[in-house]
Amino acid sequence: MTTSNISRMAGEAPPEAWRDRKRYLWLMGLIPPTSLFLAAGLVWAFNQLGWSAAAPVWWWIGALLLFGLLPLLDRFFGPDGQNPPEEVMEQLENDRYYRYCTYVFIPFQMASLVFACYLWSADNLSWLGIDGGLGLVSKVGVAFTVAVMGGIGINTAHEMGHKKTELERWLAKITLAQTFYGHFYIEHNRGHHVRVATPEDPASSRFGESFWTFLPRSVWGSLKSSWELEKTRMQRLGKSTWSIHNDVLNAWLMSVVLFGALIAIFGPVVIPFLIIQAVYGFSLLETVNYLEHYGLMRQKTASGRYERCAPAHSWNSDHIVTNIFLYHLQRHSDHHANPTRRYQTLRSMDGAPNLPSGYASMITLAYFPPLWRKVMDHRVLDHYDGDITRVNIQPGKREKVLAKYSGGVR
Repeated sequence: MTTSNISRMAGEAPPEAWRDRKRYLWLMGLIPPTSLFLAAGLVWAFNQLGWSAAAPVWWWIGALLLFGLLPLLDRFFGPDGQNPPEEVMEQLENDRYYRYCTYVFIPFQMASLVFACYLWSADNLSWLGIDGGLGLVSKVGVAFTVAVMGGIGINTAHEMGHKKTELERWLAKITLAQTFYGHFYIEHNRGHHVRVATPEDPASSRFGESFWTFLPRSVWGSLKSSWELEKTRMQRLGKSTWSIHNDVLNAWLMSVVLFGALIAIFGPVVIPFLIIQAVYGFSLLETVNYLEHYGLMRQKTASGRYERCAPAHSWNSDHIVTNIFLYHLQRHSDHHANPTRRYQTLRSMDGAPNLPSGYASMITLAYFPPLWRKVMDHRVLDHYDGDITRVNIQPGKREKVLAKYSGGVR
């Protein structure tokens, strides 16, 4: 019996009738890079209506979206439940519409960054109904809104950076320039995907490790790893480590040029803005790294090597709304199994452990370690049938954790 016959018996539509229900919803990925312009319109409208006291809250639209609206929408709409059938995968993969949805993110991202620098530096915003320039709280709100865009931009770069075409790889570096995190392109592809869910991977969080401990470890470890990977590559090619062909250096150079141009145009006053948005932007990436593999570990085989990465080594979520904003990043197991597969073809996989909600909700939870551990630690143990020895444990807490949980005692 063929796969298509089995699918029809299971009640799935035949491949010629299958359609991507999310096809035009992917355009919602443009909300983050356009949200600052929407915020400016809402501020103007509130000031025109005489609601000036409430108007500044809209400069925080990025935080409102990430920590408020997305978790609520995830809860309301719930999981997706739609996987593309095997017969349409090639056609879906080659449909250029989907890659254009990611490409168009970049011009809006850069326009928003420039607009934010203008708002931060301007001393006359009367056209928005504001006397003088922005106040401190409004400026910080603009910085955080742009930071959320930058964090989501890193995920957009992640989607393009895995592809084989030179254009998409360069677009990935351009997208990463805003957060000065161009080395992510190297470390993620050639470091994280090799070492994922092992103690050697700086971007895989450990059982008992708080986000605040993980953050500096991952930032420094990823930076160090990316440099070592490129140093080795340059030596293999017979080139100097300090060559412009070093992908870490040329990615950082893009950030230097971008930041330098913005400072030259808008003045040194924008330097604090550029720092705030970059730091919080890449910290959002690291928060996602934290929750994607928490406590999960690939076991060693008889040869002493780690087993192949499987669906069981990534936390997943099929909540549809955050998946749309993050280009199916939450279908993380399929991504690790098929790194070059485009986002529209990623599937929710059997055998993958699932988070209780979407990434947007879990990011907030990660900031509060006691709540995070209350929600997640028992899920890690359940995933391994109570066998704590199979868990990726924080080294400094290993003996204490083993003593506490040995024998399946919770």
